[in-house]
Amino acid sequence: MNNEEKTSDRHLEPDSNPDPITGQPGAHPVGTGIGAAAAGTIGTVIGAAGGPVGAVLGAAIGSVVGGLTGKAVAESIDPTVEDHYWRENYTSRPYVTPDRTYDDYQHAYRTGYEGFSRHSSRPYSEVEPELKQHYETNYGASKVNWDQAKYAVQDAWDRVRNDSMFRDQDDYWRQNYATSPYYESGLAYETYQPAYQLGYEGYSRYEGSNRTYEQVEPELRQEYERNYASSGLGWEKAKYAVRDAWDRVRNAVHR
Repeated sequence: MNNEEKTSDRHLEPDSNPDPITGQPGAHPVGTGIGAAAAGTIGTVIGAAGGPVGAVLGAAIGSVVGGLTGKAVAESIDPTVEDHYWRENYTSRPYVTPDRTYDDYQHAYRTGYEGFSRHSSRPYSEVEPELKQHYETNYGASKVNWDQAKYAVQDAWDRVRNDSMFRDQDDYWRQNYATSPYYESGLAYETYQPAYQLGYEGYSRYEGSNRTYEQVEPELRQEYERNYASSGLGWEKAKYAVRDAWDRVRNAVHR
């Protein structure tokens, strides 16, 4: 079998989890060296202009929302998926210049998502010096220096952190929605899911504005009716689930 055939076979075997850069199998999970001692909390995030949901609000969120910790964080991050995502989307990022290719930023993105798998219990601002050192030590020959790469690093960090936090929120409400006082017997979780999602994602977007739920509710309603009108749950019923999910994250941050 020639090398081309071997490469093709490897991509046909998802369980091999090939490393997105070297192509070697076994790249997933990321950071399997993280032990139980490294278990920590996952901070929630607020919307950042020009980037994915982004700025750190604090690690206190993890104690309430649960979140993935230690080895569980590592196992939740598939480097092949992350690499594919950024390869398809990097050109949309405001820090990417037209003369750069994905290969120029690939190591920066990798530093971000692998960095989160190692340091999920700490805010990005605290970890950034270590990520800088890691990047400059391992990828110092890259065409993109740290001052340019740092935006891609944080972008990749924020993406996997958001995925972890939002996935945990969804799991929580899936298990508990039927105990809520506004729950209507017979309705499946999928009917309520858009409302819960709007609540916890909405909080992460608006927290930095220091606006109360009452102040942003009209905007949330507009977004819900625009995007989820076919969910089977009108706003007058959905708003309780939206508020519930908003409050759960808010309480975690301010406890």
